[in-house]
Order: sequence, then C-alpha cells, then structure tokens
Amino acid sequence: MEAAKRKAKVLTEALPYIKEYYGRTVVVKFGGKAMENEALKELFASDIVLMRYVGINPIIVHGGGPQITHYMERLGLQVRFVDGHRVTDAAAMEVAKMVLVGKVNKELVSLINGHGTLAVGLSGEDGNLIQAVKRRHVGKGGETDLGFVGEVKAINPRILDNLIREEFIPVVASIGVDESGQSYNINADLVAGALASALKADKLIYLTDVDGIYRDLEDRSSLIPELDLEEAEELVRGGNLSSGMIPKLQSCVEAVRAGVRRAHIINGTVEHALLLELFTDAGIGTMVRS
Repeated sequence: MEAAKRKAKVLTEALPYIKEYYGRTVVVKFGGKAMENEALKELFASDIVLMRYVGINPIIVHGGGPQITHYMERLGLQVRFVDGHRVTDAAAMEVAKMVLVGKVNKELVSLINGHGTLAVGLSGEDGNLIQAVKRRHVGKGGETDLGFVGEVKAINPRILDNLIREEFIPVVASIGVDESGQSYNINADLVAGALASALKADKLIYLTDVDGIYRDLEDRSSLIPELDLEEAEELVRGGNLSSGMIPKLQSCVEAVRAGVRRAHIINGTVEHALLLELFTDAGIGTMVRS
C-alpha cells in the first residue's frame, strides 16, 4: 500500500507539468556516456516514449564522436583533432555518415520503437533539413582547414512539422548538406540549438556527463541551478568552462534569444533524468531562461 501511495504522489506532482507541456515541442540532445551505456539508452528510450504518450512532442538530436573514432581506428584511418574539432577528410566523412546515420541513428530508433512504434530516423540531408556551410576555424595557430566540418546555415523544419503532426518522434543525426549536395559533419550541440530555435521549441535539453554548469570547475558544490541570458553570456566569455560545455551553453543562449522558452543542461547518466527535469518540482541541472 505504501509503495502505491508513493506512486500516486509522484503522479499527482507530475500532473501540472503534463498539463503545461501538452502539445509543446522539446528538443533533446542525446550524448555523452549515456550513449555508450546500454541500460541508460534503454531508459532514455522509454522516457522519450512516455513523453510522447502524455502529449509532448520530443525531437532527438545525436552525434557520435567516440563511435566515429572507434571505427576510424578499426579501419586504420588517421584520427586528428585541432582545438577539439575533428579534422574530417573525405574518408573520415564517409565513416561519420556510416556511423551516425547507419548505426547510431538506427539503434536509437529501434530502441524507441521497442517501447511503441513511433520513431523515424533522419539526417540533415533528408528533406534538406539541415543546410550547411563549411566551417572556418581560426585558432591560436591561425586558420586551419578542418575538411568537411560544417556549421548550420539554415533549418528547413517542414519535414519535422509533418512528422510531429503525425505523432512520430524524429531522431536526427547531425549531418548537414550544402547547396551542391556535399555532406558535412556538424557539432550535434549546435544542431540541437538550431533546430530548437527554428521550431520555437518550448524547451531545449542537453544530456551531458555532468550535473550542469559550475561556477568553479573544481568545486562540486558550486552547481548553478538557474541562469538568465546575461549571466550565461558572461560565463561563456569568462572562459571558466570546460571545452565541451562552451558550445552547449552558447547554444542555450542563442536558442533562448531566438524564442525557446527555457534551455537545460542536465546529467544524462542519472536514471530518468528527463522525467526528473520535466515532471518534478525540484528539477535537475542548470536552466537558462530569458
């Protein structure tokens, strides 16, 4: 009886949030260690399906950097990074497409469909969804040619709008295409932010390997639960963030400025992290708001 009462209390606490988010679009960037842990991937898939069944429109964006590196090494290809960015020649681009579109994307779709046949896999090439341009990288050593590394030029949300209308869950691999048909590997954090902005999503959620944004990287008690735009921009400019967190927080800022109501950075290795953020009073992680 006590266990049943606890479940009823949880459902009662979730009800106002279910009502608030009904019919709203939530873009989730899935990445980090959660992508490499089968149990966490299974929980993530079930959480996404639950979100859809209570009336939320989830869109998943994923990368797959470690998986690309693994397959390049197996094929004997050189793996090279400049300032944290993968140098992507033609051979590396083919591996990236094979891994992101042909493996990681299909695995996520299959997991979600195991809980309810709802997911559809896409890359940015499908329906000209992610229009890309070649990225110019200027670092301390001057400009470096990263090869087929791109950035988002524009989003064509029509295909996503159609899928949402038919109650499917889009799962998007972070590959874009330019006007000539050339494919580009794009940072999945930036893709998630651009999609959320184009769709005027209610929420943008980044699943990471840490609990959120810290004022002091060495002090685990300095977690920041909430930031406004000015505070978030100051942290980005200040440089006291890990290299992987900078594009996430910058994307949060740009998305909120573009009309996304709230953006979140949460720990995807926590079981049911999405549900804790969406449907509980306390929430988790760091939230950026206007």
